[in-house]
Amino acid sequence: MADGISSFWGPVTSTIECCEKNYAYSSYIAEFYNTLSNIPTILLALIGLINALRQRFEKRFSVLHISNMILAMGSMLYHATLQRVQQQSDETPMVWEMLLYMYILYSPDWHYRSTMPTFLFLYGAVFAVVHSVVHFGIGFKLHYVILCLLCIPRMYKYYIHTQDAAAKLLAKMYVVSIFLGSLCWLGDRLFCEEVSGWPVNPQGHALWHVFMGFNSYFANTFLMFCRAQQRGWAPRVVYLMGILPYVKIEKPKSQ
Repeated sequence: MADGISSFWGPVTSTIECCEKNYAYSSYIAEFYNTLSNIPTILLALIGLINALRQRFEKRFSVLHISNMILAMGSMLYHATLQRVQQQSDETPMVWEMLLYMYILYSPDWHYRSTMPTFLFLYGAVFAVVHSVVHFGIGFKLHYVILCLLCIPRMYKYYIHTQDAAAKLLAKMYVVSIFLGSLCWLGDRLFCEEVSGWPVNPQGHALWHVFMGFNSYFANTFLMFCRAQQRGWAPRVVYLMGILPYVKIEKPKSQ
């Protein structure tokens, strides 16, 4: 929601703005709520990273949690500045993260082990270079949606082959969180004019960030459980302080 205000960062140059008044609280933060709403994602990813390192999960999961943090930090930078260059720090990690999910989901059954990571790495690198030069606009959104859709069949396959009720609940929470987050995102995009006239702006895009932070955490935890099952590590879903689920494993002594 542009106000035409110059700030510490200069005039707005990003191609996308959300339904939040610019520089309402600080000359250093363009969209206050959209910036701070990324903090839960960083904290949840940090918890997941600590769990992955402490129990010595495969490095792919440590990288996955770190990528969640990088994405959230890039989003903070973008919403704080609303600059075209910083917009890249939000959009490019979104694609990188989905490529990493594709690797984790499909690599267990991929017979040529070096081809998939090599292809995905090159794909991500080429995309980053091209996207820094060419603005795809709606093409970026379609590209991102396609990457997400490619992950869904594999997630569903993992779900139907998992018998553990607690793990299935993680998958269900993954679906619920992305559904609620998408409703918030759409509401912010489609009804901005109406929302702007309300006494209180519900900050739909900020809520999208919060829901997607939990969405990533539920997805990561579910995938860690499924991978631990594949490796024969006897995974269990337990709860931190009785609230936040995480995976606890018991590796055979030979490992």
